Amino acid sequence: MIQKVYIARHGFRLNWVDSKWKSATGLPRDPPLAAYGETQATELANWFMNLPAHERPTAIFSSPYYRCLQTARPTSRALQVPIYVEHGISEWYSPAAPGTGLHPRPFPASELKQYFSEIDPSWSSVWYPSRKGESVFEILDRVEGTLNILVPEIEQRFGDKHTHILMVGHAATVIALARGLLGDRSLSLRVGCCSLTEIVRKADSSNVIGGWEAKLLASGHHLAQGASRDWGFEDIEVSNGKVVDDVGMAGTEDEVDDTSGPQTQKSSL
Repeated sequence: MIQKVYIARHGFRLNWVDSKWKSATGLPRDPPLAAYGETQATELANWFMNLPAHERPTAIFSSPYYRCLQTARPTSRALQVPIYVEHGISEWYSPAAPGTGLHPRPFPASELKQYFSEIDPSWSSVWYPSRKGESVFEILDRVEGTLNILVPEIEQRFGDKHTHILMVGHAATVIALARGLLGDRSLSLRVGCCSLTEIVRKADSSNVIGGWEAKLLASGHHLAQGASRDWGFEDIEVSNGKVVDDVGMAGTEDEVDDTSGPQTQKSSL
């Protein structure tokens, strides 16, 4: 049974300092880390390496976006643990404005492995976010739904092999993960780049949603310069979970979002 979940936001993004950045994967809205972000990712790995062996994560579940996989890579290499790609903790986009198309979706693990050899493609994502975008309430629903499938799936597939895991996502999904595990949708939380959240299972609790308690929340204690560029839902929320529509990806106006929500095809050995 999983006893501890570490949650990290990706490191500092290149597009925040370089307007001419290029996507390594060719996917729009998929910037890599800046050099500073790579340093943060290394600092995160060093922090895990300094933990007692029994406290280190033995598996990493990462958003499929390049910056998240880059953030996960130093820890994966340092601890010699696999990265599993999970679309359920992927980036959050506001609802796409009518007629503007759909939001991007990163490639599956089998294709991302060409960029990150640490990926174990045997894991199939248990959830895909809607390419039509989401309100605040909908991303909370999505992440809770992901957790309700993901945690039992890990425990069923791996038994007691992974009692400590690391999840690497984005500011919005980090907040949603914390709110879901703690069972508190009103939790006020701002998340900086490469910040670390540590959540432990309550004694004798088998609940996924609300069955945990926080030891750390969005802490930058492991980073030389602390967590940077923090973000919270209040930065974008208009009222009652509503947000301003976003623009979809050009050229996708005629595409159909036919793969979203929980996936019946789960991971298998």
